[in-house]
Amino acid sequence: MSEPVAHPTPLSLLEQLRNQSPEETQAAWRRFVQLYTPLLFAWTRRLGATPEDAADLVQDVFGVLAREMPAFQYRPGLRFRGWLWTVLRNKWSDHLRHKQAAPPRADASSLETVAVPDNVAEMTEEEYRTHLVGRALRLMQAEFAEADWKACWRNVVEGVPAAEVAAELGLTVNQVYLAKSRILHRLRKELEELLD
Repeated sequence: MSEPVAHPTPLSLLEQLRNQSPEETQAAWRRFVQLYTPLLFAWTRRLGATPEDAADLVQDVFGVLAREMPAFQYRPGLRFRGWLWTVLRNKWSDHLRHKQAAPPRADASSLETVAVPDNVAEMTEEEYRTHLVGRALRLMQAEFAEADWKACWRNVVEGVPAAEVAAELGLTVNQVYLAKSRILHRLRKELEELLD
């Protein structure tokens, strides 16, 4: 079995965005954007943004993050997700203010479309974790040998016993467990501090 492609993994992706060489920071930003763009678009849909507005909004959020991340300090007990949601919601509010030059002249039912609901709670902890883990796994897949990836996927995600997976893939049971261990270790490193 082959080892994953060499990707130095500092303590967390958040730290990589702050404290690395320009090349490493650029790679960390690519990874961060790949990981969080689908989540941000999902949140824009919950806010009621049109697809065109959503694209602008996500770009605006990444602009704020690019400015703020060098000084960002992760604090255990505070949620990065909550901060990210707040940035998105503030940008959405700004967008709505700029879009409407004058106060709306409408009945109360029309005003409901202007209000920005605080519906981050709708995305449960499980949904958030599922999204990030699934996205990270898809991004990491290319870093591992196909047999290792299949062994881990079949055993962990599909719940197939290690002995059965080993027989299917022509591996030993120990190789299945080693592949699973390496991939899950890499996943934990990838998502450290992001799953707050």
